[in-house]
Amino acid sequence: MKNAEAVTFGGSGLERAAHLRGDVNELAKMRADPNAQAIVFWRGKPLIRRGDWDVLARLPMSHSLLAPRAEQSVFLGLEDHGPTFAHDISDWEPEGVDPNLMNTFLDPTEQQHPEFPETDVFAELRANMTRFTPRDAELAVSARALYSWHESHQFCSKCGAKSEMAMAGWQRDCATCDGKHFPRTDPVVIMLITHGNSVLMGRSPGWPEGMYSLLAGFVEPGETLEAAVRREVFEESGIKVGHVDYLASQPWPFPNSLMFGCRGEALNTGITIDPVEIEDAIWVSREDMMLAFAGENPKILPARKGAIAHFILERWLSDRLD
Repeated sequence: MKNAEAVTFGGSGLERAAHLRGDVNELAKMRADPNAQAIVFWRGKPLIRRGDWDVLARLPMSHSLLAPRAEQSVFLGLEDHGPTFAHDISDWEPEGVDPNLMNTFLDPTEQQHPEFPETDVFAELRANMTRFTPRDAELAVSARALYSWHESHQFCSKCGAKSEMAMAGWQRDCATCDGKHFPRTDPVVIMLITHGNSVLMGRSPGWPEGMYSLLAGFVEPGETLEAAVRREVFEESGIKVGHVDYLASQPWPFPNSLMFGCRGEALNTGITIDPVEIEDAIWVSREDMMLAFAGENPKILPARKGAIAHFILERWLSDRLD
């Protein structure tokens, strides 16, 4: 697909400088560089600077809250100003946090740390991802995915001992068995399945009322993307798929996926859902989908803007899939 990298989190050409991650002396110099900046996360939420145009907040590495944590910072890459790192301060306990709201599909709450500027708040990434520049989006998606991986992989999968962050956040090492562990990325297929003028849409339990999206599922070991598309669609909806094409990809840090957008041709139209997999599946005509995108379809909410499903559907509606 032309302009496939225009998808949210599609990248910005960040110089990741992977060759510096294991250079302890160079990392120390970069962390002490007066031009070094840091983005900050709290429990999966990036620090966002509110204003006329919201941006990913950047703080100096010398900030009083960040400097003592310098060795735990993740090196993200080199920008025009110099090195950029990420910090996680999830040990901070703000007052008045409602755990019920934080565990919802889209956390609406924001937290303001007393040592940061009043304009800077921790906010849900999914609710703000379309407001970022490509560079801010790439930094945010990389850091969030890494921190999610570190949180869920604190122990060595070989011997069970506690592992430690290494390679400036891009590896975990086990001192007990010398095991080396690397960030996990789970491949997921998400597919535009069409039959004539209609597209197959589904919804999962717990989604906002009326929200439908393209069917999706994890790629299994030993499986091609094309085979995964056919298997997932048939398992979830009973629809058999013929020809499959790849369209675009999107890193999706909720928690650690890489979405492979594909399109396929349906060979039948009779839907039989697997209620364990999804709550509902329907065929939606191009005309009804256009109304949904315009906010004028009373029955269907389109996929969230910023997600690759929205990106692909938008291009299907405007005949820009090639």
